[in-house]
Amino acid sequence: MTETREDRTPSSDRQAKKPLPARVSLFYRQVVAELRKVIWPTRRELVTYTSVVIVFVLMVIAYVSVLDFGFAKAVLGIFG
Repeated sequence: MTETREDRTPSSDRQAKKPLPARVSLFYRQVVAELRKVIWPTRRELVTYTSVVIVFVLMVIAYVSVLDFGFAKAVLGIFG
């Protein structure tokens, strides 16, 4: 009988045999560890990024509105 790759990895068996509270605890500790690695923006950076996004969205809204108005006028002009 030949072994498959899954048969040779005892770590997957150990991982599955851990009780649910231990797995949840490990997950929570890993999440907290990852969040500590994050470089959070300062308030000034956050305000700047938010302003840039709002201005960009307003520009796209204006562009789409102008196109919509133009196409509406063209369709009314063609089909009456």
